Amino acid sequence: MESVGVGDKLNRIGVLPPDIISQYSGLEVLKRMMNGELPLPAMSEIIPFRLTEVASGRAVFESTPDEKFYNTAGLVHGGYAMTLLDTCMAIAAYSTLAPAIRYSTIETKVNFTRPITAATGILKAIGTAVHTGKKTGTAEGRLVDSAGALYAHGTTTIILLPKE
Repeated sequence: MESVGVGDKLNRIGVLPPDIISQYSGLEVLKRMMNGELPLPAMSEIIPFRLTEVASGRAVFESTPDEKFYNTAGLVHGGYAMTLLDTCMAIAAYSTLAPAIRYSTIETKVNFTRPITAATGILKAIGTAVHTGKKTGTAEGRLVDSAGALYAHGTTTIILLPKE
């Protein structure tokens, strides 16, 4: 797998070993990932994003759109924004989970409020956990530029998958 620089650390891109997920809480996994101790998700090689802040119930990712994400209308495809929101929302919920619990998105709703172009600059995807239960979790997210202008917002529901 490829490596990408994050600050002055070098992070691998790959898949987390199952024993890591079993040993550490979601928040611990994410902190280790942010510190370069664990690989970044493989998806970040397709849509470049990086985790810049994490706390229990909160996750912030940054990404810079460019023309390779343009649709036929000459704007960044909505799937780019939706992926960033799905990521920050699910990770915000994951940050509240105990060890050995994985998750998967079962529903996402996104509203787009303005078009994204390569000139938009760095976007922040800010996710906040709303509820974590025994079987599902919910979260909300906002996609904003450096001035705080809103480009999209949404909600998600994840299913919790305890190790059997």
